[in-house]
Amino acid sequence: MRLVDSHCHLDQLDLSSYSGDLSKAIAHAEEQGVKHFLCVCITLKELPKLIEIANTYPNISISVGLHPNEQEIEKEPSEEDLIVLANHNKVIAIGETGLDYYRSQGDVDWQRDRFRQHIRAAKQLRKPIIVHTRQAKQDTIQIMREEGASSVGGVMHCFTEDWAMAQEALDLNFYISFSGIITFRNAVEIQNVAKQVPLDCILIETDSPYLAPVPFRGKPNEPAYVRYVAEYIAQLRGIEKEELAEHTTENFFRLFGSV
Repeated sequence: MRLVDSHCHLDQLDLSSYSGDLSKAIAHAEEQGVKHFLCVCITLKELPKLIEIANTYPNISISVGLHPNEQEIEKEPSEEDLIVLANHNKVIAIGETGLDYYRSQGDVDWQRDRFRQHIRAAKQLRKPIIVHTRQAKQDTIQIMREEGASSVGGVMHCFTEDWAMAQEALDLNFYISFSGIITFRNAVEIQNVAKQVPLDCILIETDSPYLAPVPFRGKPNEPAYVRYVAEYIAQLRGIEKEELAEHTTENFFRLFGSV
């Protein structure tokens, strides 16, 4: 299989089993068929480290963004700030961004404003958007519509919502990405979505070091495990794992371009 891990956090991996050596974790993933990695930014202060990683490995791309739950910052990034930070040839996306009402309580206008700034920067840069949404599906879709996010498209990362939201996102030119959660026994609603999303609109990811798939649930996740996500979705849909891998890899490069 030829796979892509469309969303991982390589700077946060537990490398204890690799003697602290990221190159060994990358090599292990490559042995499992993972040919490309999108290392996603969640705090702007980590960006120099991500750039260093991307410059070291030709098959690693990165994004620029500030996670919706990240509040300990000196200044909210403007559209112009994000555009400047994304001026690097290994940056292929803006995000992850979006809305998360699960962890943030009270006034969340700042989250909505931040999401809008990211979408506006993505449109100026003509780069896809990586969207995180949790317990905020109505506002997420509304802001995507109001800001014209469909003009650049993107991905609903680590999708955990229902088919109705998936349809709305698909209509806005967004792909649906599934993580190891899809393998959890209680993830019936997400599994139902994975059966219905068109094959040319699916991506797969680990979100490592989080959300390890069965049979590694509860343990640190890593990019090598994206194959278990692919195999599970293929089984759900009644197709060969190689076919699922081929579609998701083609989808990634269609969305993000040749990287």
